[in-house]
Parts: sequence; C-alpha cells; structure tokens
Amino acid sequence: MMIFIDESGIHKIVDNSTFALVYIEVRNYKNVEKKIQEIESNLRLDKFHWKNTPWKIKEGFIKETLKLDFSAKVAVVKNPVNPQIKLEECLTHMIVEKNIKNIFIDGKKPKWYERKIKKILREKNITTKKLRSVNDEQCAGVRLADMVAGLTRSYFDKKNIDRIFKYYAKLEKKGLLVIKT
Repeated sequence: MMIFIDESGIHKIVDNSTFALVYIEVRNYKNVEKKIQEIESNLRLDKFHWKNTPWKIKEGFIKETLKLDFSAKVAVVKNPVNPQIKLEECLTHMIVEKNIKNIFIDGKKPKWYERKIKKILREKNITTKKLRSVNDEQCAGVRLADMVAGLTRSYFDKKNIDRIFKYYAKLEKKGLLVIKT
C-alpha cells in the first residue's frame, strides 16, 4: 500500500481545510502512474494541480482519475485552523494500516510538517524511512491526492456545487472516508 498526502485550504481564514490521504491499493503502482500521465497528456496538461487548472480541464482529469482503482481518507477541518495541531490530530486517526510500503508528501512543506508525520509514524511503529518528500511534478500519486483534496474542499465549501456534486458522489462510491472535525 502506498499513501499520498496532500491538503487544501489550510492557509485560509474561512471555509474548510482538507487533509487528504489517498491510499493507492493496486498491485502495480507504475500502471496507475502511467494512466495518470496519459490522462494529463490527453488533456494537454503538463502536470495537474487543482489550484492552477481551469474547470474544463479539471473536469476531464476528475472524470478519468475517478475510474482508477484507489480509495481515499479525507479529514475536513473548519477554518481557521492551526495546521500543526490538526495535522497530528487527523493523521493519528487516519493512518491505521500496517502494510504501508511508502508515504509520499508534497515536498513544498515546512520542516515541522515532516516532523509531525514522522512522530505519528513512530508512535504507530511504522519506520520513518517509508516517508518521502516529493515534488508533485515528480509523483502522479501526489497529483491524485491534490485532486481529491481540492474536490473535497470544494464540496464542503459549497463552491460550484452544481459542478462538483456528481464527482464528489462518485468519489464517495470509491470508498471515501471523511472525518469531519
């Protein structure tokens, strides 16, 4: 099992934040990665990023990635939030599996972020060597986590709900687990 961590909206003063842990449960992650890269290529998209992608392309990416085999756990936190406290609180309840191969986090995070995750892993007797900071451009799984985080936050913020609802409903059918605090 591979875990990809991304969050959305933790810097905001209002609305919701999400910490999304996307658990990719496939026999061959390389195939999933290849499919995400193909989706991006078909959409003429260099690399997907929720914040920087126009809706029409975002919608195409969502449609296609929701066909992939993954499940997701998402913590939704009402803003304003202290990310240091909430990250630890949420991840403590979300990382419960023992057969974790690797955990990937977006590399643009401050040092405290990685330290909090390592602390949680040690408390759960999971080696911190499994944690890797990566650039979202390097890792398709992190881009998938970014999509899940952005879609979930948009749903809970009720932003463009007419557009978002049908995709969020499909995400829920994939086994989405939402923890709302």
